[in-house]
Amino acid sequence: MEAAQAARLFGWNAIWRMTGSRSAGRALVTALGSRDEDLRSLAGIFLTRGGRRAEPLLREALDRRQDLPMVLSVLGSIGDPSYEPIFRSFSQDPDPAVADAAGEGLHLLAVRDDPALRM
Repeated sequence: MEAAQAARLFGWNAIWRMTGSRSAGRALVTALGSRDEDLRSLAGIFLTRGGRRAEPLLREALDRRQDLPMVLSVLGSIGDPSYEPIFRSFSQDPDPAVADAAGEGLHLLAVRDDPALRM
C-alpha cells in the first residue's frame, strides 16, 4: 500500500466522520474499487465503522452497480436486516463475485439473528 494513498484515505475518513461531507464519503466508496487490496480493505473498514452514515453512499453505489462485491460486503458487515431483500436479489446476479458477496451478506445477517450460529 502506498503511504500517500493511505494518508489520503485517512484524511477523507476524518473529514467524512467529522463533517458528514458526502464528497469525502464518496471518496471512501470510490476507494472500494482500488486495485490495491489494502486500500480497498481500509475503505471498507472506514465505511463499516460509519454504519448508518455510510448506508446512503453505499445505496448510491448499488444503484450504479459500482464495485458491487465490495459494496455488498460492507453492507453485510454493517448488518442492517433491512438489506436482506437486496442481498437476495443480488445473490442471483450473473457475476459470480457479486452473487458470492450477496450470499455472504445473507449469511452475516443470519449469524447476527441466530446466536447459535455465532462462533
